[in-house]
Amino acid sequence: MMGTRPLLFSLFILLLLDASKAQKPGFVSFDCGGKDNFIDDIGLEWTPDTQLIYGETADISVANETRNQYKTLRHFPADSRKYCYTLNVTSRTRYLLRATFLYGNFDNNNVYPKFDISLGATHWSTIVISDANTIEVRELIFLASSPTISVCLSNATTGKPFISTLELRQFNGSIYYTEFEELYYLSVSARINFGAGSEAPIRYPDDPFDRIWESDSVKKANYLVDVAAGTEKVSTQKPIVVSDEIPPEKVMQTAVVGTNGSLTYRLNLDGFPGYGWAVTYFAEIEDLGSDESRKFRLVLPGYNDISKAVVNIEENAHGKYRLYEPGYTNISLPFVLSFRFGKTSDSSRGPLLNAMEINKYLEKNFGSLDGESIANVVSYYSSADWAQEGGDPCLPVPWSSLSRKNLTGNFPSDFTKLTSLVELWLDGNSLSGPIPDFTGCIDLKIIHLENNQLTGELPSNLMNLPNLRELYVQNNALSGTVPSSLLNKNLILK
Repeated sequence: MMGTRPLLFSLFILLLLDASKAQKPGFVSFDCGGKDNFIDDIGLEWTPDTQLIYGETADISVANETRNQYKTLRHFPADSRKYCYTLNVTSRTRYLLRATFLYGNFDNNNVYPKFDISLGATHWSTIVISDANTIEVRELIFLASSPTISVCLSNATTGKPFISTLELRQFNGSIYYTEFEELYYLSVSARINFGAGSEAPIRYPDDPFDRIWESDSVKKANYLVDVAAGTEKVSTQKPIVVSDEIPPEKVMQTAVVGTNGSLTYRLNLDGFPGYGWAVTYFAEIEDLGSDESRKFRLVLPGYNDISKAVVNIEENAHGKYRLYEPGYTNISLPFVLSFRFGKTSDSSRGPLLNAMEINKYLEKNFGSLDGESIANVVSYYSSADWAQEGGDPCLPVPWSSLSRKNLTGNFPSDFTKLTSLVELWLDGNSLSGPIPDFTGCIDLKIIHLENNQLTGELPSNLMNLPNLRELYVQNNALSGTVPSSLLNKNLILK
């Protein structure tokens, strides 16, 4: 199920950032391009990414946007490298990861950027800016499998890659557990609060995990259109019994009701078509008379089996003002989703809907096989700028070359353990000692070791590399003769 793994070896850039700086345990809020710590209007502490030595910062000004975290950004060159943030996490814990992008014409070019964002080796999304004044948001739910994660920007096809904020929110317990989480992330496509009293989203502190529940009052293209006549909003101040804050109580205190017997909506689902996780949230927040009932069905075109189940909120939730959350943990959904809730013939009241979430399964790419060996190589040079690295050496784009990086000492033997190695560029350093045995690197095509301080003979076992096409070893302190097997090989040898 894993994607193919590029075999080219190079080098990429990142910053190790510590979650311990967050105000709320398990929360990280980075104001990219910012200069100072601050606490925002909802009580979240933001930290600037000033430790990052790569990229440039820019100030922007967007009409009607007063939040400090959206007055700055960090942008990177539109080159072949990847630029990464690495954050500490707790292994076997679930998190929400959120990245936002507000262009604001920071480069004064009015060229809308398009670039990729990845989590480790896994391509997460392509960021396509279509409005300088609109915030693009990407969210991902994941189970941490190691002590760190890397969030990388790369592959700009127009403009420069940039980022406005990077946020990490830790969940408790088994929230968002799926039986597929070892192999798939959940890419958030929709999280909607129905019956909202305004266009403002609900988030922290009403939601202790700072999920953003978007209002159904927001007007934008292809978002909750084709609304049925007779759709009305209802609300209550009474407490709602929910479990694990899914969703938070404030979300469940509002709803829409189909007074004419139906609720209908159409919306585009980012990332789909594909398989996803979809849950609806209901709570009976109207006081029905003893002779009244509310029964309805979900109707999805093409999903006849789903449409058979009858929802009776009060019965299913075992009382009023209590959460009932039916859903599907593995369902195929289209990009354009149309759905309807219709009352049954024996129901006196129309359907009611409080909230819904839809996430798409995003298959993990487990990256190259050489990560551990690369980590060992990096450990020899931990004080160097380029060694503040991590992540995958090959994906989503390969690391750049190690040429002229002031590498010293004996030639690290861990390079010979990189079984996926295709090109090795170590020229222009001060490496010493003999050239090691690369016999295990059968895909190796190009070796550049010139301009070092290597000693000893040129190993004859280099002839055992079936794909070797270039070997540059000049300007070292090598001795002996060139093995005849290399002279007879179809090889560029210097």
